[in-house]
Amino acid sequence: MSTGTHDRDGRLGGHQSYFERIDASRYKSTPHAGGAWDVDEMHFSPLGGLVVHAVDRYLAGRPGAEGLAIARISFDILGRLALDECEITVESVRPGRTIELLEAVVVIAGRPVVRARAWLLASADTEAVAGGAAEVLTPPEEVAAWDMASVWPGGYIASIDVRPLAPPRPGRTTAWIASPLELVAGEPSSALASFVALVDTANGIAVRESPTEWMFPNVDLTLHLHRQPRGRWTGLDTTVTFGPAGHGVTSTVLHDVHGPVGHAQQILTVRPQRRG
Repeated sequence: MSTGTHDRDGRLGGHQSYFERIDASRYKSTPHAGGAWDVDEMHFSPLGGLVVHAVDRYLAGRPGAEGLAIARISFDILGRLALDECEITVESVRPGRTIELLEAVVVIAGRPVVRARAWLLASADTEAVAGGAAEVLTPPEEVAAWDMASVWPGGYIASIDVRPLAPPRPGRTTAWIASPLELVAGEPSSALASFVALVDTANGIAVRESPTEWMFPNVDLTLHLHRQPRGRWTGLDTTVTFGPAGHGVTSTVLHDVHGPVGHAQQILTVRPQRRG
């Protein structure tokens, strides 16, 4: 697949979204979802957002779910994410009025490729005791854009607006990410789904080593949220650590323009790129 070029409307191949709906549970990926390690695979970032979108739709069809919010969601990436149709099923594995655990499974070509679990907690007014979070970041309007496509290929990377607060350093970057595209064509997405659809970018904004020399894909992504995000910008205050035995961790403080909202962690498998 060729990643193509973007016109002034930010479109690739006429698409203005990462996915198109096929039926109640199946979606077709567009070229914008193309991966960074392999452009013929799907970048996990928009797929993570699509899972949240599917969870939102599951909850929307259930009475009494309005008082629950996703406080943690973890994704385990089980295999190759082909740039193809996917099916997402959602079920409750621990029902409850104030605490509930949901599980979502993504299937591509008949094989589970992502398994996600989301803890939903009841919302309450704790404004009087709120505190302990990091400082608010410099607003995205005050920082310049960075061409992330100079480091990574793929339709997803080409689709996003990346604005680092300072020039990216090996293993350390703080940046704002936004996208002009819809998550699913013709469908409104929640602020959380749109936010999560950009979080997996964290592993690519603060590369410790050139991706042409080293591979360091993540096999999971876990978000813990102390506040629900608002707005179109996802802020990533990211640190990448490589250990001495082939493993690494990408750790991120998550922000929206109003301040921090939580944390994200990704475990990495680190190894040299194969030659020839």
